[in-house]
Amino acid sequence: MTTASVAAFREQYRRKEIGRRYSGWAHFAFTSGVCLAVVAFAALQVEQPSPLEWLTVPIVFLYANLVEYLGHRGPMHHPVRGLGLLYHRHAKQHHRFFTDEDMAFDDSRDFKAVLFPPVMILFFIGGFGVPMWLVLHLVATDNAAWLAVATAVAYYLNYEWLHFAYHCNPDSRIGRIPGIQTLRRLHLLHHRPEWMLRNNFNITYPIGDLLFRTLIPR
Repeated sequence: MTTASVAAFREQYRRKEIGRRYSGWAHFAFTSGVCLAVVAFAALQVEQPSPLEWLTVPIVFLYANLVEYLGHRGPMHHPVRGLGLLYHRHAKQHHRFFTDEDMAFDDSRDFKAVLFPPVMILFFIGGFGVPMWLVLHLVATDNAAWLAVATAVAYYLNYEWLHFAYHCNPDSRIGRIPGIQTLRRLHLLHHRPEWMLRNNFNITYPIGDLLFRTLIPR
């Protein structure tokens, strides 16, 4: 049962932040569709990659995991000039909408409190993916450039899907997917007010938390 304080905040958030025409499933479909299309397009550009070029995939994956960790530990939980909207949306809204005792969506309109705004996909692809492709195209190979873009966008979608799954009902079909319960438990612990500024900052896989010794597994 949702606690009174969370229920009150959710009602206020829905009234002020969620428009009448908003559709949670359309939001989810747009994010998934755009990302999958970009990943597929980038993957189709790759032609007979060498073993060295294939190393682009784990390198970009680890880099993305550390960016996720540092971004979450930093501007998502601490005000930074120019990134105040990110802090407000995450620390002031997301963590009040969902606590360790109230982790699940009430309905699909609540998806807005978890999924990044659709414009973030365009910002991520245009502000991060395109420059990365240009740099690798110039200093490495076309295959490395396309593999990097495919991996980065796939990681972004993986982040969105996993975070979405953690906030589904744990008894639902999505909540029962193998491995989700373990990762959800780590994220649930992060949503405890006393730990959210210190522990479990990785939302996907706790690589950064292991490296920086901020993981609480129990």
